[in-house]
Amino acid sequence: MSKTESTFINMTATLVVVTLVAAGLLGSVFALTKEPIRLAELKKKNKAIQIVVPGFDNEPSQEVKSMFVDGDSIYLYTARKGEAVLGTAVETFTNKGFSGEFKLMVGFAPDGTIIDIAVIKHSETPGLGNKMEKGKSDFSVQFMGKHPDSFKLAVKKDRGDVDAITASTITSRAYCDAVTRAYEAFMESQKEN
Repeated sequence: MSKTESTFINMTATLVVVTLVAAGLLGSVFALTKEPIRLAELKKKNKAIQIVVPGFDNEPSQEVKSMFVDGDSIYLYTARKGEAVLGTAVETFTNKGFSGEFKLMVGFAPDGTIIDIAVIKHSETPGLGNKMEKGKSDFSVQFMGKHPDSFKLAVKKDRGDVDAITASTITSRAYCDAVTRAYEAFMESQKEN
């Protein structure tokens, strides 16, 4: 009985086979999960639109406009009831969060007044920065019904009108940055219309 010796060719062939099998499995998992992930993200986005501009009867995700701002895209969704425009939901972002980027959906009435704000995605610190979410604090309530022309979107430490989240000034500043970016995009779209 002879022992099979490992050779460079045997090792290379084994490595190639293992790599091809792993790549095939990874590709299969990606293909299987791609559509469910897209549908889950769309559902979450539609729920956020419903929160920030309630009462529409159209499909705002079908009436979307995008703008490229500060290295990323902002999306504006027009919400209608019949032919009347109820408002615009603006999907915005900031890169200034304590843990980096987060995304918000900001609802504006046709005159620019903030209807409501929903957090779409973030990785802020649990118990601190995540208090920007509804249900964890009343932080976002102070923006509702305010118009950015008369309500300065900056924390009070920066001579603004926003009460920061306790121990989360960086997150609060980033939140204001995202809302400001949304308002500027909304105003730009109003000029174009």
